[in-house]
Amino acid sequence: MNTTQDILVDLLAKNGLLTAFAVVGLTMWISYFLSARLTRGHLHGSALAIMIGLLLAYMAGTATGGTKGVVDLKLLSGMGLLGGAMLRDFAIVSTAYGASLSDMRRCGLSGIVALLLGVVLSFVIGAGVAYAFGYTDVVSMTTIGAGAVTYIVGPVTGAAIGASSDVVALSIAAGLVKSVLVMVGAPFFAKSIGLDNPRTAMVYGGMIGTTSGVCGSLAAIDPKLVPYGAMTSTFYTGLGCLMGPSVLFFATRALFA
Repeated sequence: MNTTQDILVDLLAKNGLLTAFAVVGLTMWISYFLSARLTRGHLHGSALAIMIGLLLAYMAGTATGGTKGVVDLKLLSGMGLLGGAMLRDFAIVSTAYGASLSDMRRCGLSGIVALLLGVVLSFVIGAGVAYAFGYTDVVSMTTIGAGAVTYIVGPVTGAAIGASSDVVALSIAAGLVKSVLVMVGAPFFAKSIGLDNPRTAMVYGGMIGTTSGVCGSLAAIDPKLVPYGAMTSTFYTGLGCLMGPSVLFFATRALFA
């Protein structure tokens, strides 16, 4: 029995990327099934999938004593490649397909203002929360504030300005919490804020930024709006990566150093 089990584990581990795709596909199917049956679609399947993924990562870390979530399990080691930067960036770029250039041009100045305002506002809130919890040095405040922009901007900024691994982990956690809250909460407020057309979807993506949160929430509101929100939220991440270690860091140092 053990031999058969070992052979199966070795086979799945050797084909790690395929195994990872299969596990993610199964998780998504279960998430959408639960979303449709238990919440009638009000809580989007993508939000449930993220929560299930976080729970599995916690359980795997607890069981193995590792620090990389499910990747620490030999059976799911392929998750490291599937969730790595290369395929992540391919996924982000692919969401932009389907956006109409004329609609994007129509967004114009409001989209640019939304991007700048969204990055700065998220950073200020994140840095303020960090300060309130005792992280008063400039590097920690900047890194956690950048994490509130998105969970990609946080580690990029932290690595550039020399933040500790604990602070970088906090910045990622801040971004993940924001992503889940956006994904879960936005569908309930979509009608009251007029989030029902490409223009507002682009402004929404520029203000909120987190690509996974924006795409998941727009998919629950109207799947046709996803490319528009994804486009500006992708720019948002890029702008945050540029501003975090530079303008925002220097501004924080000028105020608190």
